[in-house]
Amino acid sequence: MTDASPLPSGALPLHKPVVVIGAGPAGLTVGNILRAASVDCVVLETESRAFIEQRPRAGVLEEWAVRGLERRGLAVNLLARAQRHSECEFRFGGERYRFGYTGLTDRHHWVYPQPLLVTDLVREYADVRGGDIRFGVRDVRLHDLDGDRPTVEYTDPDTGEHRLIPCDFVVGADGARGVTRTLLTPDRAHISRHDYAIGWLALLAEAPPSNDCVVFGIHPDGFAGHMARSPEVTRYYLECPPGDDPADWPDDRVWSELRKRLGANGAPPLTEGPLIEKRVLDMHNYVVEPMRFGRLLLAGDAAHLTAPIAAKGMNLALHDAFLLGDALVSRLTRGDGTGLAGYSAACLGRVWDYQEFSQWLSDVYHGTSSGDPYLAGTTQARLRRIFASPAAGLAFAEQYLGKDPDPQEY
Repeated sequence: MTDASPLPSGALPLHKPVVVIGAGPAGLTVGNILRAASVDCVVLETESRAFIEQRPRAGVLEEWAVRGLERRGLAVNLLARAQRHSECEFRFGGERYRFGYTGLTDRHHWVYPQPLLVTDLVREYADVRGGDIRFGVRDVRLHDLDGDRPTVEYTDPDTGEHRLIPCDFVVGADGARGVTRTLLTPDRAHISRHDYAIGWLALLAEAPPSNDCVVFGIHPDGFAGHMARSPEVTRYYLECPPGDDPADWPDDRVWSELRKRLGANGAPPLTEGPLIEKRVLDMHNYVVEPMRFGRLLLAGDAAHLTAPIAAKGMNLALHDAFLLGDALVSRLTRGDGTGLAGYSAACLGRVWDYQEFSQWLSDVYHGTSSGDPYLAGTTQARLRRIFASPAAGLAFAEQYLGKDPDPQEY
């Protein structure tokens, strides 16, 4: 990392205890936790406020994550507007198989699109708690992260001037393509990556959900998924070759494949509508270890990516943020660095648990369409076992819903 450039106009820049890079769920949650404890911080975001509040992303929250947001005063709108789901449905072999996970675990999922959560978190941080957030920043650079006083440099989007912020800690929550990832050279962190060699065509349909729960279609021609996002909008997925061009998927082809792959005896017809988003996701996972370098602490997709196969990404980001926000408050208000010292290890246990489940679930979703009769056979065996064995069903439900945190974490 290079030395910081000369100070603008020779003025001394204002010190902030924490600079958060990235205004996603992880960064904004950390910022809100700090503001609630009267710890000063600044959030830097390369996009506009309007953009991050509309950017389509995940929508499934685990019950423990909602409880964590509620305890921190960040779930008022969520609890009023989110949908609670207690079942999911598998379709394979032309039949429907309902799986009631709440009946097995007394827990449920919440469906609340990430743009709505981000909107809530921005409002709470900036408008209610008076937090400092700067949108549209450019050329973010980090300096002296291995020293006692790191500095964050960026270009002001309005004036074009370089700004410097000395701080005590930097939170890297700027996602998979952010500046913090560029600093993680092999001598600073180890990155484990897994590519599934599978693509998903991610779709948003301006149409009501066609089912009252999430639906997983296991079909020889490829996986298909149906997930409600709101009463007016539905998320669909279609397995496709990685790197496929969305232009090769006209609406007629999309709906034809969805009807085929989600078809089953007694299934209601799909409610079709305009497709307002089409993009191909190449399925891959990665994990950065450790999640800390000097005064830089990573959170969310900057530290780990879990493909949307198991809908774990937003939940992991919130888990990181809860632990990191609380640890920073302890360090900066009470001088207790225990939480920061154990932050990476505490996060990575859950990260690897969710990674393993994502890989297992990928085998279930894609084994039938793999072209390998052996994998297709083992996929059918796994599915039958979930519905035939109470123990197997409970084990699946616990992983699907996510484990409750250790009481010491919260």
